[in-house]
Amino acid sequence: MNEKFFLYARKSTDVEDKQVLSIEAQLTELREYAKRENIEISAEFIEKQSAKVPGRPIFNKLLNDIEKFGGNILAWHPDRLARNSVDGGRVIYLLDTEKLASIKFPTFWCDSTSQGKFMLNMAFGQSKYYVDSLSENTKRGLRQKVRNGDYPSQAPVGYINDSRYKSIVVDKKKSKIIRLAFEKYAKGESRLEDISNFLAKNGIVSRGGKIISKTRASFILSNPFYIGLFKYGGERHEGKYEPIVSKKLFDKAQEILKLRGKPDRKSKNEPQPFCGLISCASCGMMITGEYKVKKQKNGNVHNYTYYHCTKKNKNIKCSEPCIREEELNRQLSSLIKSVSLPQDWAEELLKMAEKDFKNSAQSNSACVKEKQNKISSLSQKLERLLNGYLEQDIEQEIYRAEKGKLLLQKKSLEEEIYNLSHKQNNWLEPMKEWIKDAQNLNGIARDTDLFAKKVKAKEIFGSNLLLQNKTVRPAEGGATQNSLNSLAKTGETAWALLRNAHSLFLSKPFSSFKVRDTGVEPVTFAV
Repeated sequence: MNEKFFLYARKSTDVEDKQVLSIEAQLTELREYAKRENIEISAEFIEKQSAKVPGRPIFNKLLNDIEKFGGNILAWHPDRLARNSVDGGRVIYLLDTEKLASIKFPTFWCDSTSQGKFMLNMAFGQSKYYVDSLSENTKRGLRQKVRNGDYPSQAPVGYINDSRYKSIVVDKKKSKIIRLAFEKYAKGESRLEDISNFLAKNGIVSRGGKIISKTRASFILSNPFYIGLFKYGGERHEGKYEPIVSKKLFDKAQEILKLRGKPDRKSKNEPQPFCGLISCASCGMMITGEYKVKKQKNGNVHNYTYYHCTKKNKNIKCSEPCIREEELNRQLSSLIKSVSLPQDWAEELLKMAEKDFKNSAQSNSACVKEKQNKISSLSQKLERLLNGYLEQDIEQEIYRAEKGKLLLQKKSLEEEIYNLSHKQNNWLEPMKEWIKDAQNLNGIARDTDLFAKKVKAKEIFGSNLLLQNKTVRPAEGGATQNSLNSLAKTGETAWALLRNAHSLFLSKPFSSFKVRDTGVEPVTFAV
């Protein structure tokens, strides 16, 4: 036999070819076979690509050459030539038109007779069936993995794919950085650019080693993977890996992202420390600051910073005058000093806290049980929702949307149960820190760091500072005589309570006004 043959060897990196010989092994076997059968190999075509779909460039060139000039093919097995109906049909057609004289396989019998082409067609069909069933089995395995709470893809930054156990574990170093990024952004004082820079300083960058984009930073901050939920196949699933961000912190970050909509764009010439802290009492617009440079005839140059109304209210012609930064700083310092915690108040509060902490035997079992019942009810709803979807009574979009809502509710309840079970008595140390902080307000008021003073003033007064006639003051309409308990229930801060205590009791001794009989331990209200 002196016919010239084209040798074709192929190997893909897909799972379909996991058990197939390597290209080097195929070449060795085919060359030995050609030598035994006295076959002359005129050219070798080698390709590293899947045959599941049409479009292999080297295989197409081989068939195009045969279609023009004729020839024969030598390959290891029919599945090396085709695993799809288009390529398989083209090979059969070339045999029908006799442009392809013959095909030789060391592992498969085939000739150009009707029986040989029938057997070849069967082999191509079997190869396609293998690929199709393998794809179905792979997808079914992934779906089962997802149902078990295992994320079947590359874990986001902060986690590691553990190849040993085929699971996802927390990256101890990067997870702390991601958590800090959430905390920084949730405070509302950082932009997406600031988060990108923070991540870069701590070694979290893009694959190219550059600072991650604002879009990528936004994606990280909105990824529910960090609270134990992941998206797959267009719907949310519960993961069995460890969350690194609490649901409460995640929700705060989402509020900031939603509130801003777009990254905050600040002017390069807006570094004034008290901007965004005070409103104009006349028109309600924010107070802004700007630099002024005064040059004297003798050559002396003086730099000043003035704060004034932005005058952006179109309905009111604001005539409020500006105020020098030094004077505004003095007035803010005086306001901060006025709410400093007196020594006797601090001592009594600490005694009450210590006593209440030691004697506290309040049980949260009823509250925990109530939340567990709610979780059980949510699980039943999820089961009914799934059954409705499988019975085709519910549309896919409605199913996915409702499932996402129920999973978020379940995650919130689970987090509340954890806090009640493990953190019910963890209030003492934070309270001690706050008392210490409240006693040190005089030192903060004397501090020359204006930005730090702004942060503290924001904590104490919130957005209730007004500027009128060059005087800064808290907004009117504070707490009434009977509002202290309601303030705690409606989410007011400890600073708000302290301010109202000062306004109600001035500098009276702590023992002269009433404290609720239950002590100072924070009250847990059922949700």
